[in-house]
Formats: sequence, structure tokens, C-alpha cells
Amino acid sequence: MAKRSELAKSILIRNNDLYKTLTSLDTSNHKEMAEPLISIRDMTKIYVMGDQEVRALNGVSLDIFPNDFVAIMGPSGSGKSTMMNMVGCLDTPTAGTYMLNGQDVSKMRDNELAEVRNREIGFVFQTFNLIPRISILQNVELPLVYAGTKRSERRERAQGALDSVGLGDRVNHKPNELSGGQRQRVAIARAIVTRPSLILADEPTGNLDTRTSAEIMRIFEALYRQGNTVVMVTHEEDISHHARKIVRFRDGVVEAIEAVENPILANETVTLF
Repeated sequence: MAKRSELAKSILIRNNDLYKTLTSLDTSNHKEMAEPLISIRDMTKIYVMGDQEVRALNGVSLDIFPNDFVAIMGPSGSGKSTMMNMVGCLDTPTAGTYMLNGQDVSKMRDNELAEVRNREIGFVFQTFNLIPRISILQNVELPLVYAGTKRSERRERAQGALDSVGLGDRVNHKPNELSGGQRQRVAIARAIVTRPSLILADEPTGNLDTRTSAEIMRIFEALYRQGNTVVMVTHEEDISHHARKIVRFRDGVVEAIEAVENPILANETVTLF
């Protein structure tokens, strides 16, 4: 029997135009014995536009393990945005299965998906998606409000999340009183306050300059090192190389999965604030 590779590798198999990805295990990593946090099999998503069908995803299979740091990339129309919507439980597939943390979410109703999103997933968006009329502390508290957390506990946890991204002294500021990088840090604090199974970031540096982008990626690196699972959609090649694995989409299928040999920041000391 052939030895398993020391580094995560992927074998892309083409069978009747259906791509499936088989990813070997990194034997130096604890993920070898772990169950996948995300397990997607033969996922297809078809949008009907008039009398035409658009096949945004075409039989995608993919596993993401606890404490993975994955970048999803691809050109416009490749399916990466649709994939993010599926992984984030913002939409359901036309066919195939999606298991998230042991739950089959592929056939859930909208109200069930909303519960899963609030419990399992912390979102970070390109445009921050903060409510401008309330303080950043109240913004970070919102997922805990939806979860029914007691006021005293949610205030404490929101304060702790803002402390961790270096904004503990700005809790009473409103979003428009902060810079773009600071707003994205608030969004990250909101994403982690529920202690989710998955941090899902959609173009998290897309509205930021180079220096601020580097600061934000240091936070994601620190979160990854703390044991969090991070999945990031990006069109920026240099940003993708902060991850440990790059999943490339094209024409609705996984074109390749690449292990990042020398991740940016991997050899640097990185901590939260």
C-alpha cells in the first residue's frame, strides 16, 4: 500500500465530466483522526432564469476539517460565491448533501438554517455589515441577542471579543466613527462572539488598503492558531497564501486543491491584541 503523503495533496478525478476531489491526510496534523467539520458530496446548484438553467455548481465534493484554514478562489462565474452561500447556509443545493458539524443542512427549511447559521457560523463580510445607529458593543452583542443569551453574559462576551481585536477601549463608538480596518475588526469580533464552529469570511480585505489588509490577516492567523476553522473567499492571490489550503473553482467544479507550502505569517509570532 502506498504511503500517505506527508503533506496534504489532492487528486482530481474526472469521470463523465463530474469532478470529485480526494484529499489525503496530513499525517503530522491532529486532523488525521478528525471527522470533517464540512462534508459536501455531489453538490449541484441550478438557478432557473426564464427558460434557461444556470448550473452554478456541478457535482462538487469537498471536505474541510476542524482547524483548517482554507481559501476559496476562482474567476467570476466560477461558482465560488455560490459555494460560499452554500457553506454559510444562506442557500440550499438543488442536489447533493452538505453535512456541517454532523448535521445534514442540505434539506433544512429557512428557519432551521437561520438557527444553524447563528449557532455554527461566524460571518465576516467585505462591507462589514454593521448597524450604524448603535455602538460597536451592541453590534457585537447582536448574535447573542438572537441566541437568547442573558444581557450580563452577552455584554461580557462582547467586551471580551472587542478586547481580543484591540478595540476594547472603543466600545461606545459607532461604526462611522471608526476607520475601515477598525470596522472590519468589529465584524471579526461579532463573528467570534458566539464561539462558532466555522469562521466564514467573504472578501474580508476587499475594501481595505494593503497595510490594513495585512493587519486583518494577522487576526485571522491568530484565530486559526487558537484552533478555529477559517474559510475565506478571496480573489487576491497574495491574501489566499495566508491559508494552508487553496480550493480553486472553475465552471462550477473544483478545479484543484493546493497545499500552501510557505504560508504568509506561518513563521512569525502572531497573537490577538
